[in-house]
Amino acid sequence: MKKLILIFTLMLLVIAGCGDNDSTDGGEGSGIDKIILADAGWDSIRFHNSIAQRIIEEGYGYETDVTSGSTAATIQGLRQGDIDAYMEVWTDNIKELYNESIDSGDILKLSTNFDDNKQGLWVPTYVIEGDEERGIEAKAPDLKSVKDLEKYPEVFKDPEDPGKGRVIGAPSGWALSEYLDTKMTTYGLEEEFNYFLPGSDSAIVTSLADAYKNGEPWVGYYWSPTWVTAKYDMTLLEEPEFDQEKWDEDKGTEFPPNDVVVAANKDLPDQAPEVVEFLENYETSSDLTGEALAYMKDNEASADEAAQWWMEQHEDIWTEWVPEDVATKVKDSME
Repeated sequence: MKKLILIFTLMLLVIAGCGDNDSTDGGEGSGIDKIILADAGWDSIRFHNSIAQRIIEEGYGYETDVTSGSTAATIQGLRQGDIDAYMEVWTDNIKELYNESIDSGDILKLSTNFDDNKQGLWVPTYVIEGDEERGIEAKAPDLKSVKDLEKYPEVFKDPEDPGKGRVIGAPSGWALSEYLDTKMTTYGLEEEFNYFLPGSDSAIVTSLADAYKNGEPWVGYYWSPTWVTAKYDMTLLEEPEFDQEKWDEDKGTEFPPNDVVVAANKDLPDQAPEVVEFLENYETSSDLTGEALAYMKDNEASADEAAQWWMEQHEDIWTEWVPEDVATKVKDSME
C-alpha cells in the first residue's frame, strides 16, 4: 500500500513539473506567450507596431497581437495590463493622463521614439503663395498665423454653412480635439468659422487630398511625421511660442514640445525582459517615419509591407536595437 502511495505521489510531481514548463512558452520571460500592442488609430503607430511585431515574433519567439481603440481606451488598457506595449505615446497630448500613469507606476517609459514632430493647423502652401505651374492664384497671401484666419473665412468656406469658414479638426476620440476647439475661441475664430469634427484620420486625409487635387483652399489639423506632410507641400500656421502658463489657461500657444515615447505595462520587464531591452533601444525620427508613410501611400502598401521595406532600407539602424543573433533571425525571416 505504501508503495502504491509513493508511486502515485511521484506521478503527481511529474505532472506538476510538466505544467510548470508549459507556463513559460513564448520567450525567455516568466509566463507570457503573447505580447499585445496598442493601435490608437493612425498610420505611424501601425507602422511602428509592424516593425516591433516582426522583431518580437521572429527574433524573440513571442506571438503578438494588436488592440485597437481611442487614445484614452488604449492607455487605460496599457495601465491595466490588457496591452503590454505602446509604440507611440504622444505624451503632451495626454499630459495629465500620461504623468498620472507614470507616477502611479502602472506604465513605464522605455524610450523616445522621436521628438522632432510638429502639429497644429496646416494649409496647402499654394493657398498662401499660389502655384504658377498649376495655374493657382494665392487666395490668402497674408496668411501666416492661426489668428490670421479671421481675415479669410470666405476663402475656407464651409460647404454646409457658406456664411462661415470651416476648420477641419481632429476626431472626437483623440485627446487633442478639445484643445483645438479651445483654440478656436482663444483666437477669436468661433464667430467666423465652424469647427468640424471628422470621423477618423482617413476622413481628414480624404478631405485634404480632394482639395489638393483640385487646387482648392483647405485648413485643418494634422501632424508630422505623416505621409501627408511628406508628400504634400503644406505650411504649418504659426502660433505664439509655447508657454506652459498660457497653454494651461486657454491653449493660446503652439502645441507643447511632444516627446513621442515607447511605453510598457509595469509587468512587462518581468514577463519579457529581452523584449523590454529591445524596446529601450527603439529610436527613429520624424523623417525616418515619414519615409515609411510616404511609401505606404505611393505604393498602396500595408503597414507590414512598409515595415519590411523600411527595415531593408535601414538595416544599419534597427540591427543596433537588438543582439546580433536576434538580428540574424529577423533578417532570415525577411528573405
